[in-house]
Amino acid sequence: MSLRMPRVRRTRLSLFTAGTASLALLTTACGGGGAGSSAAPKEFSYLSVTENTTVRTALTTMSEGACKPANAALPLKVETVPQASLDQKLQLLAGQDALPVQFAAGNAPALTQQLAKSGKVADLEKELKSLGVLDQLEPAAVSTIKALYGGKVEVLPYEYNIEGIFYNKKLFQENGIAVPGTWDELVAAAAKLDGRKVQPFSASGQQGWPITRLVSTYLYRSLGPDALQKVADGQAKLTDPEYVKAAEEIAALGKKGYFGKGVGSIDYDTAMNQFLNGEAAMFYMGSWALANISDAKQNKVGAENVGFMPFPAVAGGKGAIDQYPSNVGLGITLGAKSFDKKTGAWASCIAENYGSTALKDHGSISGFKVNTEVKDANEVTTQVRDTISRSKQNVLWFEALFSTKATTVSQTNAAGLVAGSMKPEQFMQTVQDALAAQ
Repeated sequence: MSLRMPRVRRTRLSLFTAGTASLALLTTACGGGGAGSSAAPKEFSYLSVTENTTVRTALTTMSEGACKPANAALPLKVETVPQASLDQKLQLLAGQDALPVQFAAGNAPALTQQLAKSGKVADLEKELKSLGVLDQLEPAAVSTIKALYGGKVEVLPYEYNIEGIFYNKKLFQENGIAVPGTWDELVAAAAKLDGRKVQPFSASGQQGWPITRLVSTYLYRSLGPDALQKVADGQAKLTDPEYVKAAEEIAALGKKGYFGKGVGSIDYDTAMNQFLNGEAAMFYMGSWALANISDAKQNKVGAENVGFMPFPAVAGGKGAIDQYPSNVGLGITLGAKSFDKKTGAWASCIAENYGSTALKDHGSISGFKVNTEVKDANEVTTQVRDTISRSKQNVLWFEALFSTKATTVSQTNAAGLVAGSMKPEQFMQTVQDALAAQ
């Protein structure tokens, strides 16, 4: 799952480079209440990931402005850890009954749900409703959260992202390419670009998830929005021919060299820079990338030359192009035992002000309503915001319903899929085996 992603969150997440520690151990560790577990918090302590600067920067801004009264009563204190170490850190703190007031809640929903079952996570729907600010969360974001977290609001939507393909308008125009509406048209566009010595796609094989996202979105277009839910429910397997077909189509792009050289060693920032420097024509990514696209120092092609299109339709497929993969980034939640009146003041202020602050200062779209008029940084930001408002049905991503083990296996092997060292059927079998072992 990532929640700059580059300067905003470098993972996009690797959103879900999930840890491998046992949740069974967490259940045991969370059984008792540590000393001071009922003590009122003295700080609005926030555990974040090093890679994501947007949330903590926005909260700091708010602590000095809109949330100054809340901060005076409960001062903001931020601690960060590398995202790869987050799950281990959370399990350690949970076992010590020492979770902070607010924390990035795990790389995969499974860990967050385990913390909630152990009584460590606040019932945010109940708390925000009691505070009168539940309506400050966008309905689409609430729907996505509930789809991820067993029908409950267990995290706050500091991010709300849809995914699609960002493309270089200038390169498309120069090469006589119209925005592809179908998968066949997309492959044809890639072939044309490649033939003219333009790298068609930029992607991070090192992180893995930018590759597996392509597999899952192909599945949603070909088999419909319940394709991966069927796998989770045991009604289908990733090794079924129609599922392997998706892996074959993405592997074929890699075999033809459409991701450029050495995709397996390309990290998130490098992939982002390839697109923003004009070295690649297309970049499948989430809308969190708007912060980078809006940054003139990073974006050498200019925001005016960036467009956004949905993943195209697959001929004869059961899915629709207006079914966008969506997520709420790296989930951030509040501890149950530390949620008191002062914490509630912070939660209310965040709900009412974060959406405007993030959009105004960072060009970042959240799942909170924007309560003040904010002019979009550029046309593509407006395009994405309009797309979100029109979106009627969203889907998840490849690993959204996977265990932490299967998530790691999937993303670790993704580079091999497009580099040719792992055949499509072998890739899907490996992930399916990890799912069966959970």
